[in-house]
Amino acid sequence: MFVDTQHQAAAIAEPRGGLSFVDLDRYPIHRADHPSLQTAIIHARTGLAQEGCARLAGFIKPGAVDALSRETTDLSHFALHSSTEYTPYGSGQDDRFPIKHPRRRGHLTTSGSVTRDLIPADALIQQIYTNPHMINFVAACLKTERLHLFADPMRGLIVNSMDEGNTLGWHFDANEFTVSLMTRRADRGGLFEYCPDIRRPGAENFGAVQGVLDGQRELVKVLDLQVGDLQIFKGRYALHRVGKIDKGTRHTVIFGYAREPGFIGSVASTMKIYGRVMQGHIDAEATRHSDGLAD
Repeated sequence: MFVDTQHQAAAIAEPRGGLSFVDLDRYPIHRADHPSLQTAIIHARTGLAQEGCARLAGFIKPGAVDALSRETTDLSHFALHSSTEYTPYGSGQDDRFPIKHPRRRGHLTTSGSVTRDLIPADALIQQIYTNPHMINFVAACLKTERLHLFADPMRGLIVNSMDEGNTLGWHFDANEFTVSLMTRRADRGGLFEYCPDIRRPGAENFGAVQGVLDGQRELVKVLDLQVGDLQIFKGRYALHRVGKIDKGTRHTVIFGYAREPGFIGSVASTMKIYGRVMQGHIDAEATRHSDGLAD
């Protein structure tokens, strides 16, 4: 096992600001009682309740979009690229299940990831991610009193980079929900597809998952995200994928928030996805708990 200690000792400093990139006219996240903010929160809650997904269009103001796009483009040069077949549960094919069973169905995932320990502390996306008003806004959308930054030294903040020909296969997320920001949109392809609430804690619903993998489209929704859009998505319970990039490049920033403090990804999944782990992942294995769902 490769344990990465190169960046571990360097603490990630709390950045300053972050609000200057947000369209505060549409999303005044610094003013909790503002009518426009309350409207945005209601919109997000409705989307999450009805579709398992909230799209906050134009969250980043037009004048800041280019700066964020340049930043993630520069950071993408540090991405670890991989091309691997996974089941929807982030594992290899399990021969104990029948041939067409979802636990035995591999789907190609080809993309690059820049992990938080490789992103400068003063990066624009760090400033947005750790801003208290941003955290409180996402918490309000999720109807939770408080959210916490991931304790995971790598997964807390990710730049997902997809080039022409790349795809993210059907999968579930390890965390209950995902918050992401699109900073670069593919010229063609790369649409986000998902099946909201296809499973719940203790109920995998393998039959419905198998139907989607077989090409059934009744449960599939398609979302054409634009640069500057913020997405809050219940990815733990929704089967989802990103279609093949036919032309251009797609960059998405993933913000790691959790309802409980101390979230750290497992050694196995971190190693499989990012090709390395840090000491924090190893230390967290002893206290890991499960919600009864396969990762």
